[in-house]
Amino acid sequence: MSATPATTPAPPPPAPPADAPPAQVEAPGYAPSWSVGDKIGVGLAWFAGLLLCVIAGSIVIYMLVRGIQYVSFDLLTKHPQPSLDQSKSGGFLDPIIGTFVLTILGTLIAAPLGVAIAVWLSEYGKPAWLARAVESGIEIVAGIPSIVLAIFGLLVFSNAAFGFLSFTAEGGAVFGRSFFTAGAMMGLLALPLVVGATREALQAIPIHVREASYALGKDRASTIRRVLLPAARPGIATGTSLGMGRIAGDTAIVVILLGASLQLQEENSFPILGDLKGTGSTLTSYVYNNSPAGEGNAPEKAYAAAFVLLAIVILLNFAVDLISRRRKVSWQS
Repeated sequence: MSATPATTPAPPPPAPPADAPPAQVEAPGYAPSWSVGDKIGVGLAWFAGLLLCVIAGSIVIYMLVRGIQYVSFDLLTKHPQPSLDQSKSGGFLDPIIGTFVLTILGTLIAAPLGVAIAVWLSEYGKPAWLARAVESGIEIVAGIPSIVLAIFGLLVFSNAAFGFLSFTAEGGAVFGRSFFTAGAMMGLLALPLVVGATREALQAIPIHVREASYALGKDRASTIRRVLLPAARPGIATGTSLGMGRIAGDTAIVVILLGASLQLQEENSFPILGDLKGTGSTLTSYVYNNSPAGEGNAPEKAYAAAFVLLAIVILLNFAVDLISRRRKVSWQS
């Protein structure tokens, strides 16, 4: 008769930690039910997102259908001609040039100034009262209508002290209208967008990245220049793109500070400086003047110019988004 070997009892399962949350026992096939309010909220969120897509798509499709049928090579390459009936005279080459020149000037002012302000607010912020005052100033500028900025710019730049920046009459009267003055106000218009996007990008960088740079012997200025700004480049590009779109789409500053003249009017000065001290127009003012509500009596040209402006803004946003995707950094804590 053989003896049956004794079985060794299995060890008990390890006890959970004292701070572990209590285990939830779920029945097979159990799923948490949503309340009626949650379902309504999710449905409204979906509806809002789809409605926004429909509105944006409708604008693009409408301008594509109405504008592309009137766009031609002559409109893009010929200068506009003064005429009571703009539908039969020239193209809109000058407004296209004015749009690019004004956008570049405004961006050259807003981008470096906005990045500098954002870096100071995020990395220094002292004295605290001055930082709060700067933040309040940025919020105020962001909320001021562009027409108010245009009137303020006209008041400032019509002063004799700023006569070297704008168109002046033979008697020495300063009109305060030029690409310089309009670009300065456009830069102020785009400044809050650059500051906001840059601050958000800097605040998204973990603190241990700064500490690692300090541990390697870098001071704060070197850390900002060599570590933080390269990492925040996608945010800076996004803010700059938004600012450029705001500049390209504004009309009030163009009408008041640029004169909204049909052709580029340069002052008798140095070749490039004379052009920038002169007056002109952009695609926005051209669309306004030739729209069904304007005085140009050329709605076909207005649709064509609006299509070109929309295409420029869309291509700009697409390019910046592409750059941001390629340079996006994933931080691991």
